[in-house]
Amino acid sequence: MSVISEDNVRGGGSVFKDISADDDDWLPTEIESLCMNCYQNGTTRLLLTKIPFFKEIIVSSFSCDNCSWSNTEIQSAGRIQEQGICYTFKVKTKQDLNREVVKADSATTRIPELDFEIPPYTQKGSLSTVEGLLDRAVAGLEQDQAVRRAADPEVAVKIDEFIQRLRKLKEVESEFTLVIEDPSGNSFVENPSAPQKDEALTVSRFKRTAQQDIQLGIKAEDDLDEEEPPADNLEAMRNEVLVFRTNCPECNAPASTNMKLVQIPHFKEVIIMATNCDSCGHRTNEVKSGGATEELGTKITLRVTDSSDMTRDVLKSETCSVAIPELEFELGMAALGGKFTTLEGLLKDIKDLIVSKNPFICGDSSTSDRVQKLADFGAKIDMIMAGEMDVHVILDDPAGNSYLQNVYAPEPDPEMTTEKYTRTLEQNEDLGLNDMKTEGYQEED
Repeated sequence: MSVISEDNVRGGGSVFKDISADDDDWLPTEIESLCMNCYQNGTTRLLLTKIPFFKEIIVSSFSCDNCSWSNTEIQSAGRIQEQGICYTFKVKTKQDLNREVVKADSATTRIPELDFEIPPYTQKGSLSTVEGLLDRAVAGLEQDQAVRRAADPEVAVKIDEFIQRLRKLKEVESEFTLVIEDPSGNSFVENPSAPQKDEALTVSRFKRTAQQDIQLGIKAEDDLDEEEPPADNLEAMRNEVLVFRTNCPECNAPASTNMKLVQIPHFKEVIIMATNCDSCGHRTNEVKSGGATEELGTKITLRVTDSSDMTRDVLKSETCSVAIPELEFELGMAALGGKFTTLEGLLKDIKDLIVSKNPFICGDSSTSDRVQKLADFGAKIDMIMAGEMDVHVILDDPAGNSYLQNVYAPEPDPEMTTEKYTRTLEQNEDLGLNDMKTEGYQEED
């Protein structure tokens, strides 16, 4: 039985280690616990480990020698993300059932075609596939069917019919939709087409509600009553760097975030937030638009012809998508958040997101074709940053709040075009503008 040392508990070292078959000293912690099947004593094994390029996890496995019942679970030990995440996956073929899925216990799973929903915290977190999620749902519904048939036969018959509908989904006779919505941001659905865009998978991020923060343990219910509206002193904020306490997004140690209102020449006012961690040295910045949504969307196209283009300033808002047609690459809005950086910094962040931090390019989940494909993509990004490959970088922001530096300003830039366009109904829906009422909102319908 392994024991967590006092040094680790006090911060002398990490209790989470990389998965390795060569480390004989790192054994699971064994705990005697009650078997919920036969109510005799069984054994629970806990392993604190790290999935490369993903996060820390706790793997637990229970086995009972008396009745041979066993169970395995996975729990996230990493930090809660800044925003929640929602995956919408269109399952069209049987091959799609093999997509790997990391489902946190705080995630809600829905299949709209069947009006079926698995609420949060009703299942433990799991690392599975789409087919595995369906099998687990069927097993959960079948669990108490024997009791239902005796107590309420009509309900049992309806549940049997619904179970057959769930099982029929695995035949994929018709397309269906799988939605995984996780306010903690710790769920994940595999994209086998990476770094290319997956047409069947839509990823969106959202701001958590106060109730979701309470469920995740971020806030206490008493905090809702104690919160006071902040003072609205815009002039003081323009001349002052505001500092507030937060946690490092990399190591979760206490850190400070600086916030400042900045006027960008030939553009508009934005809010820049920068975090610097003294513990691990990690630095990050995020940009929020200081103004309203523009009447027209903006599409900026830059033809990269020289390495000097890498020094251009870039303001990418959360609503801006990035495309590089020569690489058949498209990055959706909110994927990298809002950033104020250079073109080189933006390309580095894209490479880190698609290649370095992809959780399915190593271990048992990886395939040689996928690893080689991502390695080639990373090599092409390096060639672009070195000025060895001419490409077009397109920033498409339906909110009109993104900016790419014109080094010839105030004269036109011969390598850059800026296009204003009218947003579509779908883009207005994504921005929340269709249902927004700015005049007469106090009047009753």
